[in-house]
Amino acid sequence: MPHPTAAELGADLRAGRRDALDLVEETLAKVDAYPDKAVFTQMTAARARREAAASRARLRSGFALSPLDGVPLAWKDLFDVEGRTTTAGSRVLGANPPAKQDSALLQAAGRAGMVTLGLVNMSEFAFSGLGLNPHFGTPRNPCDPHVARAPGGSSSGSAVAVAAGLVSAAIGTDTGGSVRVPASFNGLVGYKSSTGHYPMDGVFPLSRTLDTLGPLAHTVEDCLLIDAALRGEVAPRARRLPASDLRILVPTNIVFEGAEAAVVANFEAALSRLAAAGARIERRPMRALEGVLAALSQNGPLVNIEALHVHRERVAGPQADQIDRRVVKRIRQAESMRAVDLVDLLFQRSQLIADAKAEIGDAFVAYPTTAHVAPPLAPLEADDDLFVATNLKTLRNTMLGNFLDWCGVALPSGRDGDGMPTSFLLSAPHGRDEAILSAALTAEPYVANLKRGGTP
Repeated sequence: MPHPTAAELGADLRAGRRDALDLVEETLAKVDAYPDKAVFTQMTAARARREAAASRARLRSGFALSPLDGVPLAWKDLFDVEGRTTTAGSRVLGANPPAKQDSALLQAAGRAGMVTLGLVNMSEFAFSGLGLNPHFGTPRNPCDPHVARAPGGSSSGSAVAVAAGLVSAAIGTDTGGSVRVPASFNGLVGYKSSTGHYPMDGVFPLSRTLDTLGPLAHTVEDCLLIDAALRGEVAPRARRLPASDLRILVPTNIVFEGAEAAVVANFEAALSRLAAAGARIERRPMRALEGVLAALSQNGPLVNIEALHVHRERVAGPQADQIDRRVVKRIRQAESMRAVDLVDLLFQRSQLIADAKAEIGDAFVAYPTTAHVAPPLAPLEADDDLFVATNLKTLRNTMLGNFLDWCGVALPSGRDGDGMPTSFLLSAPHGRDEAILSAALTAEPYVANLKRGGTP
């Protein structure tokens, strides 16, 4: 049986078919009974019960703060929660004082009546696309009951909590793919917003230039409702369009290199269904994508040097021994970058953003979210070189959008022969969030090959 969506839970709560406090108790019981204890790092049970009781009172009086009033929500452990220490997936931050107030986004969720259930696990400092964490454990991808596979990162716990049916939605962050990659690996919808779309106050940074955030959920509708709630809007602005309104640009360079056969087959099948429905499909190389890789190769990654700015004392001092060795190594790679390299990189980035926008026009860019499905965990844990190579390949397609300041939505596109999810990524230039959400809402049934009634 499919897990209930946030929209369904909200509708049931407003109609009186569910009780907000009962829902929280059921959710807390599910988390407690779930065998994988690496999903949540901190539970906020007392707060959840208090917020659910307030929601129950509102709903019984017929006054809902939003369509999601009373719906439980999980948060990546980068978001400040009043009275809790924000760990960012790291033991070295455990001695920090508790947050004095909620992050701006938690406050916004509270104003919409959503219930904070707890904080979920992540890659340490949000610095990996695979989701491994040696301190709190690595959440196991629930899509494979036989082989332990990577959950995707860095929003690993956010994705697993939703995919396992513990919550209907969770909030993650995305600096190089950290919402869209775990969405891809777990068969979820993941929305990466444009930079500046949401306030980042009270969110522990990785790269202040590239950091964005967004929801992971089962449907685009849920992402629309969460987006509206977090922005204080009465209702979503995005609307489902005729498929014939979609103009889709498929790059023929970079993004398909090394892609698994099932990933490509499911992408092409989705594209064919969209084309049959009237979407206009254009295939050609995108020069800006080549430019991104050239700029990064010449100067070094922007995320590395900004991560070094945040963590330079930690990775250079005795705390380094308490940090994931793979994270330390990746951050310290930026020590060889010069100031002139950073200036040149930022200059090239500005030009490439403009070039890409001109190449795209009013189209949406589409390609596989990740070139492969979730890989087995054991080889990644045993071989650091394999970890590095797999991490780079995992993030390759998504990080292009971060560097070019795109917004995007990852959509489940099917399964491979082992039953593992594949994913279809729609992206658009900065600021076209309403348009990308409308496009995703339109494309979703074709990409997922949904039949009448919503069943695959």
